[in-house]
Amino acid sequence: MLAAAFVPAAAASAYGPDEEPTLVIDVLQPICDGDVPYLQYAVSVDNPASPPESATITWVNPNDPSQSFVQSGVPLSGTVLWPGAEVDAAGNGIDWPGWTLEGDQWVEGDEWDWVRPSVQVTIAVNPEATVTVPYPPSSPACLTNPPGQVPPPSEAHPPPAEASGPSSNLASTGASVGWLVAVGAVLVAAGTALISARKRAGRS
Repeated sequence: MLAAAFVPAAAASAYGPDEEPTLVIDVLQPICDGDVPYLQYAVSVDNPASPPESATITWVNPNDPSQSFVQSGVPLSGTVLWPGAEVDAAGNGIDWPGWTLEGDQWVEGDEWDWVRPSVQVTIAVNPEATVTVPYPPSSPACLTNPPGQVPPPSEAHPPPAEASGPSSNLASTGASVGWLVAVGAVLVAAGTALISARKRAGRS
């Protein structure tokens, strides 16, 4: 909330009411780095009563909000470890949410099942916004599941992030493939023309 200020009525009518601060989410992206799932983020505040220095990230437990995972005092931009993930001293992934190591076998299911395939994340700076973010998918270059384990079908194509809250602007993510389609079409057309030319030369 804005700090209270006593302004003479005449001055208030001249300048109008103060604008409420709004939270702007510039980046909110699940990423994989070194076989470890992270959330990359960057936020700012329009019309702040005072410049914010830190934020609070709350991973909302849909089954019991009192058991939500809170990361307080984080910078306004950076990356945070996905709840349930663990790394060793060198930063390598050694545990992943939704999996339990029993003996030498990984089995599905643990106390962090609720953070995947997607989870609601609330970022509070005063004000706050809530966004649903997907768990970062595995790829040949980076695993977000134990080695050799295939993710559930629901995570093969994770849903896009969805935001709610005052002025929650998500940065667009993902590589554009439009130029690849265009190049492919040109190559196909060129190949077809070359084949036609060779057929005409053979008949002549």
